[in-house]
Amino acid sequence: MLSYRHGYHAGNFADVLKHAVLSLLLLALRKKDKPFRYLETHAGAGRYDLRDKLALKNAESRSGIVRLWERPDIPTLLQDYMAAVRSANDGDRLRWYPGSPLIARRLLRPGDTMALCELHSTEIVLLRSLFARDRQVTVYHRDGYAALNALLPPVERRGLVLCDPAFEIKDERTRLFDSLALARAKWPTGIFAIWHPIQERPVTERLYRRFENAGIPKILLAELCILPDATTKALKGSGMLLINPPWRIDDELKELLPWLLAVLASEGTGSWRVEWLTT
Repeated sequence: MLSYRHGYHAGNFADVLKHAVLSLLLLALRKKDKPFRYLETHAGAGRYDLRDKLALKNAESRSGIVRLWERPDIPTLLQDYMAAVRSANDGDRLRWYPGSPLIARRLLRPGDTMALCELHSTEIVLLRSLFARDRQVTVYHRDGYAALNALLPPVERRGLVLCDPAFEIKDERTRLFDSLALARAKWPTGIFAIWHPIQERPVTERLYRRFENAGIPKILLAELCILPDATTKALKGSGMLLINPPWRIDDELKELLPWLLAVLASEGTGSWRVEWLTT
């Protein structure tokens, strides 16, 4: 039974990385006139109340979006992401944090479409309510990994898949790798973005090696860690594996991540990393 609810972590430093990268990917897709499809395998509730008891339990947004909210020096590369956050709120007070579905929806054009998958019985109700009257969005109450096989390739032939599971299941990384390898084989021209937590470095590196040795070309890795590697299992950072990413996004990330690290790593520790696992 699924127990994870993203409301506990909404707007934290890992969300900032994930949604900043997501915005850059979607903006790159918008540069061509042809329509595209956005598919998300683990969509969650779609929007989160930062005053709700879930969000207030650990107040993780204070180490994430709260630090960006009032800064006057937001880089150009973050402005569309921050515009999405502001559009989810009234006035200058930060209360709501948009999940990736709302951020993606803001960047869709009239001809683009979005498919959202969510299995959690509570989250799916909230997600469906959020997009109930939106003809460009289809919401599925189903396993996101299975949906990859059923929904790909899209009729648009262009687009992006975001896979950001909760990693609450023991064999999550195996399921993730197997599903994404098959999905990429079905849709070799698609862009795939895979979010993952960084806790134990050996576990993270084994995931990288699996993708690196799978014979999949054009895999870019981006990491942002606000704490140094250690033996504890605490969340130190997160990463994005990007398969077939848009041209020059590696340069954009090399410009953006140092700024994010300086803002989000309050103790002056941590690290960022952008490198090609395969070319």
